[in-house]
Amino acid sequence: MPIERTVTARGKDVGGLEVHRLLPHKDLRAVGPFVFLDHMGPAVFAPGTGLDVRPHPHIGLATVTWLFEGALLHRDSLGSRQVIRPGDLNWMTAGCGIVHSERTPAPEREAGHRLHGIQSWVALPIAHEETAPSFEHWPADSLPRLRSGDATVTVIAGEAFGRRSPAGVFGPTLYCALELPAGGRLTLPPEHEERALYAVTGGLEVDGVPLPERTLGLLSPGRECIVDAPDGALAMLLGGAPLDAPRALSWNFVSSRRERIGQAERDWSAQRLGRIPGETDWIPLP
Repeated sequence: MPIERTVTARGKDVGGLEVHRLLPHKDLRAVGPFVFLDHMGPAVFAPGTGLDVRPHPHIGLATVTWLFEGALLHRDSLGSRQVIRPGDLNWMTAGCGIVHSERTPAPEREAGHRLHGIQSWVALPIAHEETAPSFEHWPADSLPRLRSGDATVTVIAGEAFGRRSPAGVFGPTLYCALELPAGGRLTLPPEHEERALYAVTGGLEVDGVPLPERTLGLLSPGRECIVDAPDGALAMLLGGAPLDAPRALSWNFVSSRRERIGQAERDWSAQRLGRIPGETDWIPLP
């Protein structure tokens, strides 16, 4: 079978936005280095309202924001301030610790807007879990974009289809956005040890096996797959090399050592992980 197992998204409220969580799942803890995957929206915000994810910390991972619609203002304890829009890439390496917030920018908040996107976390290799935090922004025109079969492919991070993203990954990584027209077909080469396909909008067929909308399918390794989109689809392709050790996840922290998460929890409660210039609020440890 081309699909080894599937995961159906679970609804959850985050900062006033409904998200659908795919990873982690009891049946699938990670795909390559990806340990967290949230599908945000689509959501409609009336004028005067918006998303407000208050300052919160991370360790041991990189956060990856990808939007289909809308805009988000990223601010962090390094002093970064960046609006992300559809097709742009925000790549934040938490390493030994960073604090950030995500809010609707003022113009969109005033006018009202739609928000739709994917938020994911990539676990850092053990050798880099305590690296210094950093933030990268790559505008849409700086990312590799190509045609493969009937699909338009954007290589967000890592390598795929013979192209490499400029994002600063720490190991073999696969992360692509796929756009297929109605009746479109795409051949997925058997690159990368672990791969999964997420049907964002519109159902897919993988070698004739249905993959419904909002379903994540773990693909069989080492196998070329034919992906069809009978009604057109947006999809995400993710994976890479398997994790070098199991990861513990607790709230916003990821680590190969549970005692390190305990230390991060104490540091956050004591406000030792940094502050965002201009932000005074923060999310307490649950």
